[in-house]
Amino acid sequence: MKELAEDGCPVTVACRVLKLARQPYYRWLQRPVTDAEFEEAHRANALCDAHREDPEFGYCFLADEARDAGKIMAERTAWRICRDSRWWSVFGKKRGKVKKAGPPVHDDLVRRDFRADGPNRLWLTDITEHPTGEGKLYLCAIKDVFSKRIVGYSIDSRMKSRLAVTALDSAVARRGNVAGCVLHSDRGSQFRSRKFVHALSRHQMAGSIGQVGAAGDNAAMESFFSLLQKNVLDRRSWATRQELRLAIVTWIERTYYRRRRQASLGRLTPVEYETVMTPPALRAG
Repeated sequence: MKELAEDGCPVTVACRVLKLARQPYYRWLQRPVTDAEFEEAHRANALCDAHREDPEFGYCFLADEARDAGKIMAERTAWRICRDSRWWSVFGKKRGKVKKAGPPVHDDLVRRDFRADGPNRLWLTDITEHPTGEGKLYLCAIKDVFSKRIVGYSIDSRMKSRLAVTALDSAVARRGNVAGCVLHSDRGSQFRSRKFVHALSRHQMAGSIGQVGAAGDNAAMESFFSLLQKNVLDRRSWATRQELRLAIVTWIERTYYRRRRQASLGRLTPVEYETVMTPPALRAG
C-alpha cells in the first residue's frame, strides 16, 4: 500500500481494492517495527552472542547467559529463537569405556547414594582417554558430589597409578582439610594400586570401590565425562596432546566451574553453589 500511495494511488482506493482497513495501515506507518519485534531482536542478539562464545551450550544455558546480559526470556522463547536461527549445541557421540575388573581394596561405602550434605564429604573419581595425533591422552578427575565441582584432576600421556595419585594430591591441595572424606571409584588398577591406597591413608580419607560391571555405581562421575566428551573431546580432531590438554583445562576452569549452570544445583554453577551454600569459615578452593 505504501508503494501504491507513493505512485499516486489514494489510500482509500487501495484499501478498498485490497479489502484492508485504513487505521492499521496508518498505525504501521507510525511504527513499522512493533515493541514486541524490537524486543525479540534484542533477545536474539543476546542468544547469538552467547552461542558464538560457547557453541556447546544448549538453549537452556543460552537463555541463562541472555538473562545475565539483561534480556529476560522463558526457556520456551529461547528454544524457539534458537530453532528458527539454527543455533544448535555441538554434541558428539559418547564413547564406550572398558573397565578392568580386579579385587577390591575397599568396601562399597556409597552403594549408589550419590548425595552429600556438605563439601568434602563424598568425592568421585574416574579416568577417561582420548586419541590425538601423538597418541592417547588420559584424564583423571575428582568430583565433589555436594557441588558437582571438579576439585582436582591430572592429565598425562600414560595411564599409570601416578595419574590417580597426582589428581588426588591436587584435590587435597585445593580443598585443604579433607580428613574423613570418602573417595569412590571403580575397580581400575590405578585406584587399587599401593601408591593410591597409601595416598588416601596419608590424607586421612576413606576409599570406596563399586561392583564389577555395574555402570550405575559411578554414574554421577560418568555424567561429567559425557559432558566433556560432547563439549571438548569429540568436537574436532586433536593433532597434539598439548592442544587437547589446553582445551580440557580451559573448559573445566572457565566453562564448567563458572558458566555451566546445573538444574540440580538450582540453576547455579558449581562455584556459585558452593559460595551460596557453604559457610565462609568452611569455604575452600
